[in-house]
Amino acid sequence: MGMFETSDTNSARWNKPVQVPSVKDDIFSAACEMAEDMPGWTVTETDKEALRIVASKKNGFLGGVSTITVTVEGPAGMPNSSTHCRSESSGALLSRDKGNVAEFIQKFWMRVN
Repeated sequence: MGMFETSDTNSARWNKPVQVPSVKDDIFSAACEMAEDMPGWTVTETDKEALRIVASKKNGFLGGVSTITVTVEGPAGMPNSSTHCRSESSGALLSRDKGNVAEFIQKFWMRVN
């Protein structure tokens, strides 16, 4: 089982959370749209209270299945939000977790900036 998630300590740009000066509810709506648009992703849960999206992705014969969780954080009513992405794989010989996270973060960054 593999796992990769965004963190401010990661050195690569597409491995860090997306931080934008926008209200978290608006960013969560954009994240929901983005998750629905991601090729190969199937959204399995959308929690509007916790601002969390859970999706699954089949990564092919050697890649197994990934569970991808996107969360949005930020103060209520303030234009400041952070979007995090985490990918966990099961049944994989070759983990695609880092690629899953980078793919979402890069496309999401372009959408909200």
